[in-house]
Amino acid sequence: MLTLVLIGFVGGLITGISPCILPVLPVVFLSGGVQGARADRRRPYLVVLGLTLSFAAFTLLGTVLLSALPLPQDIIRWAGLTVLVLLGAGMLFPRLEALLERPFSRIPQRRVAADRGAFVLGLALGAVYVPCAGPVLAAITVAGATGRIGGHTLLLTLAFAVGTALPLLAFALAGRGLAERLGWFRSHRRRISAVAGVVVIALAVALTFNVTDAVQRAIPDYTTALNRALDAPQGASKALAGARGQGGGQGGGQGSGKSGQDAASGAAGTPSFSLADCVQAASSGEGPAGLQDCGAAPALTGIQQWLNTPGGTPLTLASLRSQGKVVLVDFWAYSCINCQRAITHVDAWYAAYRAAGLEVIGVHTPEYAFEHVPGNVAAGAKRLGIRYPVALDNDYATWNSFGNQSWPADYLIDSTGVVRHVGIGEGDYAGTESLIRQLLAAARPGATLPAATEVPDTTPTSAVQTPETYLGAARAGNYAGKTPLKPGTATFGYPFSLPGDAFALTGTWAVTDESLTAKASGAGGAAGASSAGAGIALSFDADDVYLDVGGTGTITATVDGKTTSYPVSGAPDIYTLVHRKAVGQDRLQVTLSPGLSAYSFTFG
Repeated sequence: MLTLVLIGFVGGLITGISPCILPVLPVVFLSGGVQGARADRRRPYLVVLGLTLSFAAFTLLGTVLLSALPLPQDIIRWAGLTVLVLLGAGMLFPRLEALLERPFSRIPQRRVAADRGAFVLGLALGAVYVPCAGPVLAAITVAGATGRIGGHTLLLTLAFAVGTALPLLAFALAGRGLAERLGWFRSHRRRISAVAGVVVIALAVALTFNVTDAVQRAIPDYTTALNRALDAPQGASKALAGARGQGGGQGGGQGSGKSGQDAASGAAGTPSFSLADCVQAASSGEGPAGLQDCGAAPALTGIQQWLNTPGGTPLTLASLRSQGKVVLVDFWAYSCINCQRAITHVDAWYAAYRAAGLEVIGVHTPEYAFEHVPGNVAAGAKRLGIRYPVALDNDYATWNSFGNQSWPADYLIDSTGVVRHVGIGEGDYAGTESLIRQLLAAARPGATLPAATEVPDTTPTSAVQTPETYLGAARAGNYAGKTPLKPGTATFGYPFSLPGDAFALTGTWAVTDESLTAKASGAGGAAGASSAGAGIALSFDADDVYLDVGGTGTITATVDGKTTSYPVSGAPDIYTLVHRKAVGQDRLQVTLSPGLSAYSFTFG
């Protein structure tokens, strides 16, 4: 219990000094601190209290509540932004402030309007403020999203909230102390209130258009090492699991590994690690190269449909274990370029080792809404040449039971049903194949295995490669256009210049949270808009560029003065727009015919 409280508290302190807190500091300093130099000296405490309580509550309960109510998933965020704008406008205009305070006027409490206004401001900040997802916050988020909320989770959340509140409160009190010591602040209260209102509204606008995300990316995360130290050897997830009596894994793996025939043939008794330990180590790049004992594999659960099995018959790990099969569970999504590169190796292993006792199950867990459609997944699997069974995990049930975190991800299970290796992301295909061969040899001693497969490893190795670029309004963090990118139909124009690893739009687009759909150009339009159609300009650093796009029409791509057209038809899929031998910086201009929908750029 004490360990859980300490982890939560320290994790909160780290979050409270992380770069992600920076966008809200001006509001905390002015609205919570400087304005607290007036009669309402409780204001700093109320703002910080409201912020930490609402953030903790929405993080823990927001997903559960929204899933139970017929409301948009982002309703809490938009409500918080609306309240911020109203409160900021009230600070600017006294008449509006009086109107906002009127509902509280009948409550016989001294300074009720100012006090409640400060607390409501904090509540609104907490509803829209999302800090860096360190190990403690990740554990709280997963607990809330999966409904695993108990006393220990609440304790962890409370400790985290207190830890986060302390740096914010110190900043607010510093603002109040400065205002009390300088006479200028006391003589210009009205002006300070107006400035605070402008800052609050500016924060709301910045959050609406994800400007704060760009600010956070531009600042190196100086708390990374602290979070890593906090997460090892007893991270928040492990401490929480241990408090619930689920076991949390022991030690850091030193002296507890197995070698030789014992390692290949499977382990009896207590696992060396929990599956969560193995996933954590693999995610951080610290997993061992050899076989592990990560405990019994979870069941495949909540599967909506099966592909590539006779008559859509479900498979179970229990039945495969009874047949002495070695199983590779591969989490993927059909429009994920990283998954597509990995699938060439996975399918080759299935073809080479199926007769020797290997079964592969591709668990398709969707990233986009269109990936929930079974027909789209079936078509994508066919295009990729997937021959092994595919399980449609639309509700993330199997994803959650494995504690998975990434696409692609591999879980290698031996013939006794024990998870022996976890692989996260692309690469190290030769190492994974070697482990498959070891387990097959242990399962069928004396059997002759075929030669190892020879599939080229196309995993990108450039450290400066442009990251995956989402085009929908919800995750378009590197959008650099002049017109705000938000859901709805709008006409765009290219900016004067385009920063590196950024994109901009021209022409008319219908924007959703996930995608952009090209529309026929109407009369008028924004300055700088192209008359040639709906276009995307992309500044990138890579050798290959792919576009996830669907519909029926034509893509026209221009790079290095060369223009190429690509016909598009059917459900969204990956199309290669740039392919060259070396990584380099360049600019790509893409024009989409009306009706085509673009989702993301990926790179290789």
